[in-house]
Amino acid sequence: MTIWIIFIAVIIIFLALDLGVFNRNAHIIKTKEASIWTTVWVSLALAFSGVIYWLFSNGMVENPTNLTPNKAVIKYITGYLIELSLSIDNVFVIAVIFSSFKIPEKYQHRVLFWGILGAIVFRALMILFGVTLINKVDWIVYVFGGFLLYTAYKMLTSSEEDFNPKQSVMYRFLRKLFPITHKIEGDRFFIRRMGIKAATPLFLALMVIELTDVLFALDSIPAILAITADPFIVFSSNILAILGLRSMYFLISRMLQKFRYINYSLVVILAYVGVKMILSHHVSIPEWLSLSIIVLSLAGGILASVFIPSEGEAIEQH
Repeated sequence: MTIWIIFIAVIIIFLALDLGVFNRNAHIIKTKEASIWTTVWVSLALAFSGVIYWLFSNGMVENPTNLTPNKAVIKYITGYLIELSLSIDNVFVIAVIFSSFKIPEKYQHRVLFWGILGAIVFRALMILFGVTLINKVDWIVYVFGGFLLYTAYKMLTSSEEDFNPKQSVMYRFLRKLFPITHKIEGDRFFIRRMGIKAATPLFLALMVIELTDVLFALDSIPAILAITADPFIVFSSNILAILGLRSMYFLISRMLQKFRYINYSLVVILAYVGVKMILSHHVSIPEWLSLSIIVLSLAGGILASVFIPSEGEAIEQH
């Protein structure tokens, strides 16, 4: 429990430094700044694999699945890459939400910051619930595996361009709960007009992002649970990937069209972990194979996006 408290305390310190020191004043996050912070967060997350090895070598965390230090590291890195890759899909939806509510770029970091806090709380609860189910109910792996296969199919056949934040359940609920103003007043979530407290577009965007993150977690958490049911590995890999999502958003959102084939990588990853989960009671799949498939899927999607021209580019070449 001590390690959990220390880990959460360090995360809180990082978040406090982020908002209170590095991003105290609202400003537009440029590509260079986003690249630097993305590199920092990814480097910290990968370096944490050394901490995982040390913790499991010295028995400093509970080890309910009896992992060796080497296996713990591989499962942590695999889980981190799964969450990071699935976050790419989240970036597209966040970009649509910001565009729909006309959130100025300089205030988007503040919305994402508070969104991250909510995501950490919700995901901690969902991870606790998911790990408990996996350990207590044997057949739940078939439910999770089937859900991941269904999600992969839906991702392959549906278009995210149809997503409209103002048609979401959360937006309709908030309209009934609060008076809403369409005017943005700095970085404030609420303003008072003639004695009436009204929600600004920043608050609406925040709440819709929170809801969509919960929906995305329904995919990503079972996907990580297909790799390991160790609660500390699932939680730490998930949270460290989420922390890098903010800077990654400002980096990737400007290049979404360039990574048009990455969705196929996500389909392959979801389908693989779904099959792995369904077969988990019957076939033992080595950790290195899972990690290799995830890395190769992501690399394939990126390389295809770089080297295969889009329809518009193909027409221009002719």
